[in-house]
Amino acid sequence: MITLQWVYWLAGAFFAAVAVRGLRDRGNPRRVTTAAFWGLLAAMLLVGERLPPALVGVVVIALALLAGLGGLRRGHYEESDGDAKAREAARLGNRLFWPALLIPGVTLLFAVLLKDATLAGVRLMGREQTTLVALGIACMVATAAACTLTRRSPWSAVEQSRRLLDAIGWAALLPLLLATLGSVFAAAGVGDAVAGLVRAWIPVDNRLVVVLAYALGMALFTMIMGNAFAAFPVMTAGIGLPLLVQAHGADAASMAAIGMLSGYCGTLLTPMAANFNLVPAALLELRDPYAVIRLQVATALPLLACNVVLMYVIVFRHAW
Repeated sequence: MITLQWVYWLAGAFFAAVAVRGLRDRGNPRRVTTAAFWGLLAAMLLVGERLPPALVGVVVIALALLAGLGGLRRGHYEESDGDAKAREAARLGNRLFWPALLIPGVTLLFAVLLKDATLAGVRLMGREQTTLVALGIACMVATAAACTLTRRSPWSAVEQSRRLLDAIGWAALLPLLLATLGSVFAAAGVGDAVAGLVRAWIPVDNRLVVVLAYALGMALFTMIMGNAFAAFPVMTAGIGLPLLVQAHGADAASMAAIGMLSGYCGTLLTPMAANFNLVPAALLELRDPYAVIRLQVATALPLLACNVVLMYVIVFRHAW
């Protein structure tokens, strides 16, 4: 039976391979500290649950110090020259997108259709965190498909992943860290504080106004936090559940789904989402570091307005 622990082990093995390869890269002036960063992260994924909390805390501090003191640098990577890449891209054409499209497709297949599947009387996946397990399976399938399509070895996939990780650096961990921060804020009672402010400043008996507060609050808090996963537990605990679901009888599932999409609109508008908006500009060597954000404004604002309308219509559809 495939459980989430298997996904953690797989991710840990990947980061361990990145660390080993990075340690052997003499073209990286900070190869030891770069390898240490990814190696410590690999250790947390492989054996973190067996370590004492104090040691885990020390590792987290070490990761922060390595990142903050400039311990991560780019090195030398095994890659084709520009002409070879152009020829390969021309040969493959739009088939280059197939592995990426496999990820959502296979995830849906296992998370929805095969979540209760059995093999020789044994469940294929555990009952908990089936979506994350399905995502792990999808990543493996997509990697195998990409290696087959490009006629490259799995080790080549690791090497190119190392190149991207070294280019992005610690920002690659931002989605995970910010999502965790959102849970910490919710546990600390920030959601209750938000609910108090909302009740004091808006007419909570008007469901349209509450919908606006929730959708716009998701976008605004995402812009501040840099990640919709961080905003979601705070805004849902403060506005979504008590005011929309409990007070006005909104449908919780559709409210949460459209609320997350509203948060993603905020992601398009903020430099705090560095791994989405600033890192691509740096990788593409754009003159304007905020060029990506400027182009996304025309998409984010109309989409946010559509989300408000959709939320108001869909979450209260039983009342129409």
